[in-house]
Amino acid sequence: MSTIKRIGVLTSGGDAPGMNACIRSVVLTAAAKEIEVVGFSHGFNGLIDGEHRTLLPYHVQHIIQLGGTILKSARCPALHTEDGARTAAGTLHQLQLDALLVIGGDGSFRGAMAIAPFYKGQLIGLPGTIDNDVDGTDATIGYATAIDTALDAIDKIRDTADAFERIFLVELMGRHSGFIALSAGIACGAEQIICPELGLLKKGQLDSVIRPIQHAQLIKGKSSYIIVMAEHCYPGGSTALAADLSEAIGIECRACVLGHIQRGGSPVGADRILATKLGAYAVEQLMQGAHLMMAGEVNHQAGLFPLELTGEGKKNIDPYLLNWQQQVAND
Repeated sequence: MSTIKRIGVLTSGGDAPGMNACIRSVVLTAAAKEIEVVGFSHGFNGLIDGEHRTLLPYHVQHIIQLGGTILKSARCPALHTEDGARTAAGTLHQLQLDALLVIGGDGSFRGAMAIAPFYKGQLIGLPGTIDNDVDGTDATIGYATAIDTALDAIDKIRDTADAFERIFLVELMGRHSGFIALSAGIACGAEQIICPELGLLKKGQLDSVIRPIQHAQLIKGKSSYIIVMAEHCYPGGSTALAADLSEAIGIECRACVLGHIQRGGSPVGADRILATKLGAYAVEQLMQGAHLMMAGEVNHQAGLFPLELTGEGKKNIDPYLLNWQQQVAND
């Protein structure tokens, strides 16, 4: 069992609803075990620039419902260099921190791995990203809220699409995965879903998109039609695809890019609970000696997963729902 007296915590990369709930859980769990917590501002930049403060339980009162992160977040190009990694590790040593908790996605975990060779303490990751593209956990902190945010927006778009009997393309985040697009698309009753797992579209090669539209028109006539697509699935994104479809089929298509609205807002209950569970579990596992691991949840059970394997991309979106969507889209 490891002797832990002082730990650090930071949020890195894109913000995700539930990060504050996770910070809160870390601080409250540590306080109950008489462990001091130091919070670093602006991600790994706080390590390099010396931006830090002690976090006490009263600092995290009433933040569980807040989106964003009270510690702020940022990318840190300096950490990509050996000098930057050494400086970050030096700050941890100077502050006599026994461990560092990193809340973020696989890019943030690579940052932790970069520090590891120069740091004598323990490093634990916590999966905070709306993209849900981290291996080793069924869901990431922020994913459930991102789906609900997208769903609320698409339901409103459906109203205006019905009123004008238009085709709308709604572009969602997800980087290189279709987790959000598939889940939100199915939940909103989208006629089509375009995501990397179904193949990227090439400029001008739109038969796979046009055929279901024409089939729907034969059956229902002119009516609303929603296509939910993940970002980076078509050159130029949904705006370019909408223009190309309008030209190809002679029907006005409108694009709506939800963008960073998906990152904001109060976290839903599922994210608050997951963040609380994983934050507490991470602190407890540090006390058991865990190092270079991520605290995740699989089949409702908290567990550890090697930090270096979290970005391998072996995690797949639900194959059953993916196959079902393909069947009904072509029916």
